Amino acid sequence: MWLMTKYGFYSIVQKLPNEYHVRSRERHDLQNLIDEVPLTGCLIYESKSTDYPTRIIVDRDMVMKILQFLGNTLDYDNFKQRIAETPDQAHKPYHSVWKVIAESLGAYGKPGRFKKHR
Repeated sequence: MWLMTKYGFYSIVQKLPNEYHVRSRERHDLQNLIDEVPLTGCLIYESKSTDYPTRIIVDRDMVMKILQFLGNTLDYDNFKQRIAETPDQAHKPYHSVWKVIAESLGAYGKPGRFKKHR
């Protein structure tokens, strides 16, 4: 699962039963979660040999706590504008991701490049 949030960009995957890796490309994104949720006692693991260089390893209850926190703190009506106003997130390519999806799937009532098949 990819999550683009005002706190950071995350990839969450299940590696083993009840073992989830919340991964990020930037350490401060994970630190934002640890500080804001809060996730007391979580360690940030770093690696230079993985696609996501930083991660925390949590159980299902912690993943649900993270998702609930992110849902409960959703306080904007325009994500792109909110990100532009968030200093530690504004540099990220969220607008570019939006553009790729809009061009592929359609936006503003315009069809995308790919036809939908049922």
